[in-house]
Amino acid sequence: MRRAIYPGSFDPVTLGHLDVIKRAAAIFDELIVCVSVNSAKNSGLFSPEERVELIRRVTEDLPNVKVDCSRELVAEYARKNRSRVLVKGLRAVSDYEAEIQMAMINAKLYPKLDTVFLYTRPKYAYLSSTVVKEMARYGADLSDFVPRQIIEEVRAKVAGAAPREG
Repeated sequence: MRRAIYPGSFDPVTLGHLDVIKRAAAIFDELIVCVSVNSAKNSGLFSPEERVELIRRVTEDLPNVKVDCSRELVAEYARKNRSRVLVKGLRAVSDYEAEIQMAMINAKLYPKLDTVFLYTRPKYAYLSSTVVKEMARYGADLSDFVPRQIIEEVRAKVAGAAPREG
């Protein structure tokens, strides 16, 4: 069985993420979308458990997609789940530089692990979770940014979020 893992923070999951999920699910027998808790990032808008639930809702029509959460290194998570492939989406050259470095580190930690890069479709190249949160704070129409099933949750979470300094 060809199992791949698509790790990320997904805070929240965007239409760009969903596009990569669908494309990767068509390539691999099983795709695990793993909400990775990144110690370098501040606490997110959604808790990791909430992100898992949101992703499950928007991928329920994809039978070979599973959603999980991990607080460990991605390479260790892949080893424990007997996966030899990570899937990463690339939007720009700056993403490539950072992702290549991570791919090499992951391969050092787990030599059997390869990283497959899927380019972002041009219509999603500008899109990030950070952009979504900013647009939601200003009340913008989110239908071009996040799956319709979760728009209300994003709006409600942003409306209830305390303002952050910085």
